[in-house]
Parts: sequence; structure tokens; C-alpha cells
Amino acid sequence: MSVDGLIIPPGQGKKLVTKAHEVTFKVTGEHSRTGSSFEVIVPPGFDVGAHTHTRSEELFYIVEGELDVLAFEPRDRTGDWGSWQSPSGAKPVRAGAGSVLFVPPGCPHAFANRTDTPVKMFFQAAPPPDHEAYFDQLLEIFAAGGEIDATAVERLREKYDIQQITPLTYG
Repeated sequence: MSVDGLIIPPGQGKKLVTKAHEVTFKVTGEHSRTGSSFEVIVPPGFDVGAHTHTRSEELFYIVEGELDVLAFEPRDRTGDWGSWQSPSGAKPVRAGAGSVLFVPPGCPHAFANRTDTPVKMFFQAAPPPDHEAYFDQLLEIFAAGGEIDATAVERLREKYDIQQITPLTYG
């Protein structure tokens, strides 16, 4: 029995566009038992906020642009994550095209676009389908119109194993 792979042409895949970011599903739990893959456009002013996952591991590859990134346990989890420092002296960095950020379960991490141009990144999350469901339901919250229900976003993040440390902000 032969098994076929999956080829996704540029610009193809299920696309979710919100005020906060644009996510295109490339490989989902329907196709893979081990991970979900997404193309993400991160607009200027977006900060995912420092957070952790108890089950998920993630890999981010910056295709175009620059992001400020963090992937370590800080000495102190208070204040702006951009000023955090690890016990070994690591600090958040500005990462450009070709940079990879790998995040194991339990590791605090964050990214923010503090530039004037959108950033394109490729993002993988394992195991599927938590991130897929999270993005789908986040779109529903943003599509409701009017003021974003911060409590609903907080509940959604908790439901999908996202323990927020600093706030998610955009715009």
C-alpha cells in the first residue's frame, strides 16, 4: 500500500485573519500525528506575551523580518518580559530571518514585533490539534465585533494549555 504526502502551494491553506495576526494552517492533525504547522504574519505592535505550556512544544522559524524573542525561565517573572534575565544571564534577543526558536514544555517564551513591518514566520506545535482549535476559537472571539472580550480570550488560552504570564497585546 502506498501512502501519499501533502504539498501545500504558496498562499494555500485555511487562513484565519484577525485584528491581532494572520494564521494559515499548512499541516494539521488531520495529516500528522505529531504536529501542526502554520504560517503566521505578525503585524507591528503584536506581543504574544510571555507564557508557558505544560504539554506542547513549539518551533518558530522567522522567514522575513525581525521579532524580539524569549525562551528561558527568568530570575523573576514580573514586569515586561523584554527586560527579563535568566539565572545564567540570558536576555531576550532581536531575531531575524533564518532564526529558530525552540520551546520545550514548561519553558516561558514570548515574541513581539516591535518593528514597523509585518513579520512572516513558520510555526510548528506538537502535539496536534490544540493550537488548531485555539486559533479557530480565537477567530470566533475576534469576529464577534466591538470590544474584544479579554475574559473570553483568557478562558480560551487556559483551555488550550496556555498559562499567560504577561499580557497579550496588539495594535
